[in-house]
Amino acid sequence: MGQGRPAVHDGRRQPVRRQAGRVQGQAAGADKRVTAIQTEGLTKRFDNGRGCSDVSINVREGEAFGFLGPNGAGKSTCVKMLVGLIFPTEGRASLFGEPIGSLAARRLIGYLPELYRYQEWLTGEEVVRLHARLCRLPRAEADRRVPQLLERVGIGLRSRDRVKNYSKGMQQRLGLACALVGDPRILFLDEPSSAMDPIGRSEVRELLHELKAQGKTIFLNSHLMEDVESLCDRVALLNNGRILQQGTVEEVLQQRPVWRLRVGGFIPSLLDWLTGETGLAVRLADSEPDGSAVLEVELENDEQAGWLHATIMDQGMTLYESARARTRLEEWFVTELSGKSHRGEKA
Repeated sequence: MGQGRPAVHDGRRQPVRRQAGRVQGQAAGADKRVTAIQTEGLTKRFDNGRGCSDVSINVREGEAFGFLGPNGAGKSTCVKMLVGLIFPTEGRASLFGEPIGSLAARRLIGYLPELYRYQEWLTGEEVVRLHARLCRLPRAEADRRVPQLLERVGIGLRSRDRVKNYSKGMQQRLGLACALVGDPRILFLDEPSSAMDPIGRSEVRELLHELKAQGKTIFLNSHLMEDVESLCDRVALLNNGRILQQGTVEEVLQQRPVWRLRVGGFIPSLLDWLTGETGLAVRLADSEPDGSAVLEVELENDEQAGWLHATIMDQGMTLYESARARTRLEEWFVTELSGKSHRGEKA
């Protein structure tokens, strides 16, 4: 990159500071993959105050990164900045070292927006061919790729139909084909299967796993936690425009362990007592007329397990089994955003 090129679009020209091309780390076995997406203090302010603030992430090449948060958290705003649709108020970001919004950065990406709209008077094939021309794909390459992609996303048999006759799910499949036609290094996917039925979601999940295996970098914004958990290497949780947590899926799920206990001598009134006395989230997972029951308890850390066992036995219950259960990403998501575990609430 030449000197004098804007590092970020904030209304001023700044000297370019090239981002490190590789993940830093001197330890033996440190990850040496190229940095695909890097942001430093990325901020967007709107007149209504909503946007995002001080977002700093680092996504490596070939990684699937889950960008999570409730509606209105600022996820789509961040994605729009990364793909160059809106300009940051502050901060800087790059894609493979190229400043966001630059032509070089835009040539690296494929993008499926949350709110998609395609030319209804064109056929599905014509829409994808239009995107191929916008990507400056050679005609021979487009002739090869377009039919393959339409078939792969599941609308090959309807490719000659006009888009106005497509369902929302079919239009979303069409959008995936458009995002992929230029063979991008980075895919930005904003709720890529939200309009699809379970079969469609399963097919998209399979496609994303294939793309990841091919070395594509995937930036996934989705509310489908099962898909994120199965695909993504790392996740970030955004709320009110700020990142609350980020790390590998394993790291975030181990933060608040859940223990599953099988006890005897349990009576229903003990559930409220346990919750109130311990301050922990306790859920009755199963119970039998003979007084045996299965409890799920969310602890602050694994060291609390011994104390929990003693507390249960002090109440006259018999402890038959106790083991650490695996927390799901959706449970972690709800817990972190609510400040308490929904597993401990009564139905």
